[in-house]
Amino acid sequence: TSITSAKIEVNGVHLHYQRTGEGSHAVLLLPGMLGSGQTDFGPQLKSMNKQLFTIVAWDPRGYGQSIPPSRDFPPDFFERDAKDAVDLMQALKFKKFSLLGWSDGGITALIAAAKYPTLIHKLVVWGANASVTQEDVRIYNGIRDVSKWSEKVKKPLEEMYGHKYFAKTCAAWVDGISRFAEKSDGNICQQLLPDIKCPTFIIHGEKDPLVPQAHAEYIHKHIKGSRLLLMPEGKHNLHLRFAEDFNRQVEGFLR
Repeated sequence: TSITSAKIEVNGVHLHYQRTGEGSHAVLLLPGMLGSGQTDFGPQLKSMNKQLFTIVAWDPRGYGQSIPPSRDFPPDFFERDAKDAVDLMQALKFKKFSLLGWSDGGITALIAAAKYPTLIHKLVVWGANASVTQEDVRIYNGIRDVSKWSEKVKKPLEEMYGHKYFAKTCAAWVDGISRFAEKSDGNICQQLLPDIKCPTFIIHGEKDPLVPQAHAEYIHKHIKGSRLLLMPEGKHNLHLRFAEDFNRQVEGFLR
């Protein structure tokens, strides 16, 4: 089946999303920092089972084609994304759905699953963290200057945003997420993890340079009955790099 693109008004903003498949199991894909359905989930939109699933990939406000508004990072930006994501799926008339969240989208998905338990069927997160340490802040500052990024990662984002918006938003994100480290425990959503009652699958790449493995282990430990899969060769973008294996694992869990 083809992939359709559309916009819908949610919480006062026009959110862009892509949709494919006609299965009874609805799945929302949540992208990472600066991400969109188009840049972050090509292999999932293309190859996930269209008979079993209806797949929706969204662009959070200020990202991808959900501009305007420009992206900002108030203290509650993850909660705001979680509410937008859930309200988007309800606006599209899905009564219950699963969440697949990568990186920042994984944090958003954790919050959504905890806060809207009756709506969430199953949860898959990878490259996510529930707190920010001083070590994390050091890593984030290492990616602040987008001119130092590899061409491969940088190019699609520059094409989507233009250099200025891309550079400015990345720096603003580093400042926004680093603020969590100023709290004594660096907490983003640690207190919400025990509230997650749906079946949860955590995947982590053992070579992830952005998110240390301890984060995945913490999430696993604090979500009762969750499953953790470590991919020895996986980096941060394991769902793109090892798309076939990733899709197979995830589909098996969602069935």
